[in-house]
Amino acid sequence: MKCEILHTSRGSVEVSTYGQNIHGNGPHGNGPYGNSTPLLYIHGGQGNCHETLFHKGFDTGKYYLITPSRPGYGHTPLLATTTPRTTADLFVALLDELNIDRAVVVGISAGGPAALELAAHYPDRVSALLLVSAVTKEWLTPDNPRYRKGKLLFNQTMEKYSWGLFRGLYRLLPRLMAKTMFAEFSSINQAAISKEEIAELYGVVSKLRSYAGFMVDLDQRVSRETVARVQVPTLILHSINDAAVDLEHALYANSLIRGSALRTYNNKWGHMLWLGPESAEPIRDAVAFLEQVNRDEQKTRSNYPIQ
Repeated sequence: MKCEILHTSRGSVEVSTYGQNIHGNGPHGNGPYGNSTPLLYIHGGQGNCHETLFHKGFDTGKYYLITPSRPGYGHTPLLATTTPRTTADLFVALLDELNIDRAVVVGISAGGPAALELAAHYPDRVSALLLVSAVTKEWLTPDNPRYRKGKLLFNQTMEKYSWGLFRGLYRLLPRLMAKTMFAEFSSINQAAISKEEIAELYGVVSKLRSYAGFMVDLDQRVSRETVARVQVPTLILHSINDAAVDLEHALYANSLIRGSALRTYNNKWGHMLWLGPESAEPIRDAVAFLEQVNRDEQKTRSNYPIQ
């Protein structure tokens, strides 16, 4: 998948787009009533515009998949002040550049805070919010071993070497390294991992880099007031076996976002809901939710036709 740099009114963004983008208002754009639904993916920690795992299950004849690198990741530079709110502002400018009026926002893992800020402060630009294993409040504190490990291994000086070493070991010892990653994602003590899952996981790992972005992620915050301000249709998907982002994040968001729906899963891979054969259930739930959102919007437009 090819990424490109787009220059928006709020700064440059590295982004990939995939799928049918028809009946648009401009060279990149999808008009408000086009035949494909734009999905704006806000990736998790260590991700970037090359991430494709969460595209799985979405018919690119029906959905236009937009995956920008968040500030500090890939070739999207850090902003003067990089916060979930300024990231949301930047991605609205990206939608402007793509001539897209409204999009479904998909907040994944550490991309959750920016997704919540976007939905809370730009409801006219967000047709629905999908939170997948998402951070929705304070995540890691400095006394947490995962926080300390992240600061040590994935700071700007070390991260290139850490990921290079990890990928090299994965190629040499794929099953062992898959088990190592499994322990980071799932609270299940032991589970059989198939060759297909090892290969699919490597497809994810091979694209990961921390750059400067992960250091920002470790200290990012989203306020309770912001989460409670979200009013767009919202579906929250989370595993009860998530070892990376506790289920409490999903319960918290569900309690504050009026009308939101929560689906939980007893899946093997925990945090990685879209990995392995068990991904079929959350994918089915996500697609059904988006289809219902589209039907509701079509009904609204038929009741209030454009003059």
